[in-house]
Amino acid sequence: MNIYFTFTLLICLSAGFAYLNQRFIKLPFVIGLFLLSTILSAIIISSKLWCNVNIAGIKNYIHFIHIDKIIINALLGLLLFAGSFHTNWQSLKQQIKPITIFALGGILLSTLLIAVSLYGVTQLFNVPIDFIYCLIFGALISPTDPIAVLGILTKANIPPKTEHIIFGESLFNDGIGVVVFVSLLITAQTGTFSFLHFGVLFLQETVGGIIMGFAIGYFLNLLLRSIDHYETEILLTIAFVMAGYSFCNYLHTSGPLAMVVMGLMVSNLKQHIMSDTTQEYLHKFWELVDVVLNAVLFILIAFIIIVIDFNTRYILIGFISVFIVLISRIIIIYFPHMIFPRLLNLTNKEAKIIVWGGLRGGLSLAMVLSLPDSETRNLLLIATYFCVLFSIIVQGLTIERLAKTV
Repeated sequence: MNIYFTFTLLICLSAGFAYLNQRFIKLPFVIGLFLLSTILSAIIISSKLWCNVNIAGIKNYIHFIHIDKIIINALLGLLLFAGSFHTNWQSLKQQIKPITIFALGGILLSTLLIAVSLYGVTQLFNVPIDFIYCLIFGALISPTDPIAVLGILTKANIPPKTEHIIFGESLFNDGIGVVVFVSLLITAQTGTFSFLHFGVLFLQETVGGIIMGFAIGYFLNLLLRSIDHYETEILLTIAFVMAGYSFCNYLHTSGPLAMVVMGLMVSNLKQHIMSDTTQEYLHKFWELVDVVLNAVLFILIAFIIIVIDFNTRYILIGFISVFIVLISRIIIIYFPHMIFPRLLNLTNKEAKIIVWGGLRGGLSLAMVLSLPDSETRNLLLIATYFCVLFSIIVQGLTIERLAKTV
């Protein structure tokens, strides 16, 4: 099976599930696709009980296409640019204090809290795991996924201020989470940890990514300003996103952060550098890219369940991990809310919505899939999938109702 066949299959499944959802189920778009894909995955897994299906062949094919690389190297940059391109920087700037605290300090604190809790649970179940891999799980599950957030909360009708905080946090904390994850993974592989090395890598990825985003975005804006031809300008944005993301990864700076910054720059300067016609076409194009790639993404992450080797103890730990992540989310939101109430300027209602709006998605699953094959990876994969499943289905379907009732 070649790349074209894989892409054709994903598009056909996306289109079919989107139709079924809109015609009969009527759930929010990405939730409907994820639910139907999960059901199909469950049918495939159970098919060995009632018909002769080559489950091993399907698993091998899913391993072969490398879902983690598709998400991190191909989809993430495009989706982050599309999401930030439709975001108003002035609205985010008004909430910069809570966004910074939750996106930076929240990731570090959440990683530690989740790691300690998971390590205790695994010891209780007599499951051997090194503490460093508990920290890795904390780093990969702590970021609120910008793709899940942007794909679900835009339809949830939550208050604008709260929406901007959740959006801003999700746009920036994924890059920080990836940096922490990579640093801890290097530590696990080398067996040595240096705070100096960790700090240098962290600064290189985060600060470097932001600087690269400004530099690439500035150059793109210069080019867009010099012409008035919407077809060419759309091609320029595609080229800059794809090449810029790859170049940042080559330089070991955060491509996700660079794409967020570049998207915000182009979006908020477009009135000065583009004609009304170009703005309209560019907006519609990237909106369509966002919809199509979100559909493909949520089909992909639902199929991950097929490659999981289930173990009773791992399943129990997976269930408990959902509560660990939720409790950690409550702590990282309410702790600064209670200690610095004037700094964050949040009401209890807003804090509750921000807690419940911390959705996890494809980025967490992509990171856990990138771990070396081992029993520890299988345990962390199950725990991550349970957290993502709960996040998308339960939190995603109830966030609007929570916003109306609290």
